[in-house]
Formats: sequence, C-alpha cells, structure tokens
Amino acid sequence: MALPGSLSDQDVEHLRDELVRGREATVWFTQEAVGVEPGRSAKVVGLNDPVEGDFIQVRPSGSHDELSFAPEELTLVRPGRQRPSAVIPQLAPRPSMEQNMSEIENTNVEAAEQEAASSGAAESAPKKPRPASTAKKTRVADVVITVSGSVDGDWTVDVVVAKKKALRAIQVAPAVVGAAAKALHPEVAESIEAVLEQARRQQAAKVEELRTQLEAAQRALEELAG
Repeated sequence: MALPGSLSDQDVEHLRDELVRGREATVWFTQEAVGVEPGRSAKVVGLNDPVEGDFIQVRPSGSHDELSFAPEELTLVRPGRQRPSAVIPQLAPRPSMEQNMSEIENTNVEAAEQEAASSGAAESAPKKPRPASTAKKTRVADVVITVSGSVDGDWTVDVVVAKKKALRAIQVAPAVVGAAAKALHPEVAESIEAVLEQARRQQAAKVEELRTQLEAAQRALEELAG
C-alpha cells in the first residue's frame, strides 16, 4: 500500500516540539521502512543527532521495543483505506428461463474448475520465508556516570539513572578518581593520570611559593626582634 510522503524537516521539528511538551506523537511506517509492515503506527519517544541517519526513536504499536528509523521511513499522514469504484449497472434484455439455467450451470462448472486449479497451485507453490527484521534496536543506557575535574584538583561526579539525574556535583578526592581510572581501563587511567600529574605540579609550585614567602616573613620577624 503506497503511503503519502515521508517526514520533512518541518515534520521533524514538530515531533521535537511534541517531545519537549511531554507528548509522544503518532507516526506511520512507509514502504521504505525496513523490517516492519508499511502502514503500522508507532509513537515517537526520542530524537537523536540527525547526522546518525536513523535518528528517530519510535515504539511500534503492540511492542515495547524502541527502534531507530530515518525520516523517509516514517510519515505523519495516516494511510487511508482504498474504496472500490462504483459500478453503474447497464440495462439488458431479460433472458429466457432456459438461458438462465444454462448460464447458471456453466458458471458453476467454471467456478469449480477455477477453485480446483487455484487449490492445486497454492499447494504446489513453495512458501516464501518471512524476512527477518533488520531494524536496529536503540541501546539506552540505564545508568550514566560523569566524572569532571580540573588541574586545580577539584573533582565531581554526576549520576543519571533512567534518564533522571540522581546525584549532581558530588565532591570526590583526586586519589579516588585515579584509583577508579586504573581499575577501569589502561587508556582511561593514562588520560586521568595526565590531568592529575599536571595538578600535582601546579600544587607543588604553590607550596614552593608559600615556602619562599614564609622564609622571607621569618627573616623579617627575626630582624624586628633584633
């Protein structure tokens, strides 16, 4: 069944506005959609970066899975049902009773022959396997942990659980961050260690500066004591 045009840029912006308002707009799959039946409806649950291609996240009707599709695979126009065209009857001469009986018998014989031929063809024709769905499932992280730090030695942790921020800007010691990085992965540890080393050098410079100032103050105190 041919569906109307796919989503335009204005349609995508409309879907984004609906999500901002907390509403899940309804869309329908076009013939371009892979792995789903054209004309099936779905709810838009999220929009990613358009550069990803399949950036529109939907939940098809009757399913709990969240799948990703491109704009050309979706439409905002609900598909309509095709109506049979009207047939105008034409008047014809009324046949005789003998002609009616003959036509009925011929029609019954032809219908039986066609039904037998169709049944045999259906049994002999091999059944085509149903193509497997190739739609990509969107991986949604249940927990997101963000570690932020600077060369000044200030480190914080933010935790998001089920897309809701659970902890925000929790202070952690640099040593704890370094130990956690080593436990995760060598490359992670190397990146964190570079920042920690820079912070150590900066703090060492501050200590040296303070030591110099302390020594100068001590000498001035001794001179005043005379």
